[in-house]
Amino acid sequence: MMKTSRRYRHPLVWPWTRALVVLLVATALTVSAEPTEHPLLDILAGEMALSMDKLVGPDGTKPYYLQYWVTDQRTVNVSATLGSIAGERENHTRLLDVDLRCGGYALDNTHQIRGAGYFGGYDRRGGWAYLPLDGDPLATRQAIWLKTDQQFKSALKRLAQVQANVKVKVEEDDPSDDFSREDANVHIGPWVEQPYDLAELKARVKRYSERFRAHPLIYSSTVSVTGSISNRLAVSSEGSRLQFGQGWWRIGIQASTIAEDGMELWQYTSFDSHTLAGLPDDAEVIAGVDRVIADVLALRDAPVVDPYTGPAILLNRASGVFFHEIFGHRIEGHRQKDVDEGQTFAKKIDQEVLPTFLSMVDDPSLRTFKNIELNGYYAFDEECVASRPVSLVEDGVLKTFLLSRSPTRGFTKSNGHGRRQPGSRVVARQGNLIIRSTKQVTFDELRTLLMDECKKQGKEYGLLFEDISGGFTSTRRTGPQSFKVLPIMVYRVFADGRPDELVRGVDIVGTPLTCFSKILITADDPGVFNGVCGAESGSVPVSAISPSILVEQIEIEKKRKAQDRPPILEAPIASASGQSQ
Repeated sequence: MMKTSRRYRHPLVWPWTRALVVLLVATALTVSAEPTEHPLLDILAGEMALSMDKLVGPDGTKPYYLQYWVTDQRTVNVSATLGSIAGERENHTRLLDVDLRCGGYALDNTHQIRGAGYFGGYDRRGGWAYLPLDGDPLATRQAIWLKTDQQFKSALKRLAQVQANVKVKVEEDDPSDDFSREDANVHIGPWVEQPYDLAELKARVKRYSERFRAHPLIYSSTVSVTGSISNRLAVSSEGSRLQFGQGWWRIGIQASTIAEDGMELWQYTSFDSHTLAGLPDDAEVIAGVDRVIADVLALRDAPVVDPYTGPAILLNRASGVFFHEIFGHRIEGHRQKDVDEGQTFAKKIDQEVLPTFLSMVDDPSLRTFKNIELNGYYAFDEECVASRPVSLVEDGVLKTFLLSRSPTRGFTKSNGHGRRQPGSRVVARQGNLIIRSTKQVTFDELRTLLMDECKKQGKEYGLLFEDISGGFTSTRRTGPQSFKVLPIMVYRVFADGRPDELVRGVDIVGTPLTCFSKILITADDPGVFNGVCGAESGSVPVSAISPSILVEQIEIEKKRKAQDRPPILEAPIASASGQSQ
């Protein structure tokens, strides 16, 4: 799931797109002058009051908590390849999420059913339904009524299963309540509108993607623009009433080729902003296209590196992905009480888990960092809790977890990190993960220290990981609790001072506790990674801010390689560009 000069290579999950700037005043963020409540809020509140009053099961069970969350989302996506439009799509949806709980705060229908496996242990299905876009009151109430009825019946059935499971299983290691009590939040913000010119978006992606026509050794390329304008409405039986919105835009540039040995190689860069007008101009986007072209062609000629264990530098953006994958997911609160999770840090509160010169904060209330807009920004999480900075690690010592309204041992309150993709179940997720260091040098000094460490260990070279495409980590007890991070741009840094050498074909592997103990020092160059992270609650936008780090030892293994040869015939664009393969 980085950019210091607005350069960004896609991280954790799959490539999305990023939108582009239209130099028109009309494309700037526009909101109504006086924030007024959307009529849907009253409809939601009325149906909620009726359900809380009248819904009752055969045994007298009633819901103790009910929340309606509506995401009104407009999206646009335009993509082009070799100067030609490859796809265009505009969409408008209004999706309702129903969170209904029966039982009580201590034990309710969401409780883990132990022994039921990954899919049966939790009710992972979101209670969602589409609402009419025109806001017709009767049609809207009908959809809310029907979905609420379904969720209530499902909750009654599952509560009985939970109660039976508790009786036949051993005492739980973490006896925390299932749901936390929180203060209600009331906030009515403006309804966000962000107009755009579709024809202008299409013209610009065509212009950007046309630059690939001169490069026949790049077999596939795409320039994409995606915009998403989301307005959110929420009411809860505890008294919360919310209305707020924001936009997210991305220009995405992707290209791929096949080396002579069959290895598939690709590169991706993107530009993110909360508004269309906040995206870079033509010159900066074209520079990004040219960097992708240069990187892909350089990778094609780079040698394949052998498995290696030794010192390495992870550049700031790559370091952000590293901490997000290896540390961030392991301190998400729900993983500390799930009996099937590895619970790496569950009992390490007030213990040292990182080097003492490192601290870590997750602050989803932070909108920008050094004029770079952050994907992980949000005003309220999906449980009506306001976002705020949370100090996770102080001087290497773990202080708390990322918490939703699912308490865990020693922590009874949410800290605003209950997140989900619309239609999924809320769990604790990262927002803006920020790594800070008190042991810093300049990046040039960090390179010198890398070379010194190579000499100390008797290594011919160390590695510099400039860019990472993504990664994944296993946190469950059913498999090895290890990680794999997927680098793209990796360089050999030679101890004798020879010029750096680009290499390819490696993945970083390891286990978290060992890896963190090997961090020696950092640079003073914090950089931003903006991405989209996929996990149990779907895909959510995230950011990480980290300096470059020097590690005493890192392990790489050979990347999986396809066996197909490059295309047999010359690419059609070769003759058009006057070049030959």
